[in-house]
Amino acid sequence: MAIKIYGDPGSGSRRRVTAAAAAMGVDIDIVDIDLFKGESHTPEFLELNPHGLSPVMVDGDFVLYESAAINLYLAEKAGSDLAGRTTRERFEVLQWMFWSGEQWRVFATLTFDEVLAKRFMGQPADESIVKLAADKIRAAAAVLDTHLAKHDYLVGDRLTLADFDVAGPFSQNERTKIPLNEFPNLVAWQQRLLATVPAWAATKREVDDRIDGALGAAGIKL
Repeated sequence: MAIKIYGDPGSGSRRRVTAAAAAMGVDIDIVDIDLFKGESHTPEFLELNPHGLSPVMVDGDFVLYESAAINLYLAEKAGSDLAGRTTRERFEVLQWMFWSGEQWRVFATLTFDEVLAKRFMGQPADESIVKLAADKIRAAAAVLDTHLAKHDYLVGDRLTLADFDVAGPFSQNERTKIPLNEFPNLVAWQQRLLATVPAWAATKREVDDRIDGALGAAGIKL
């Protein structure tokens, strides 16, 4: 039985999992959850993830949420070296995955909530929150840009789970206008991923179609 991944096709977090699974050759069964219709807050879904967030993995009787944890689980199950070939690489991958959650992705998500999610609810963005998030992203991006000036990928100069995790905010940056395009090495790295990782390019199209379609249906112009 294939591993099930529940999530909305417009979710950058689901994208990180489905793209990584494809790169690792892991067979998954994707179950679409429509966040715009509140399907992540049904009693059935909340049994899987009480936070009402996606993605969620179900492998038999084992339920796991948080994209980074799911990817590490899939890598171990598949025996994939995307989690690192050596002890040093494994800890470097973990460093960047933890860094992404603490210093990076949380502020991109906060911006999405203010700039886009509130539009769907007919509410204005809180510009003080948008600015705070942008400042935090710039500070983290400067560190990442310096690292990528000397490396084609985040760890070991080859694709790892760290790349998927840290690249997540690029899923929405053209819509939310977070300041990623100010950093040339980040842009070059993202283009490298799109050019060399077919699943990353395919999931970009999936996210774009989903979010742009939802914006159009709601009559929202950015």
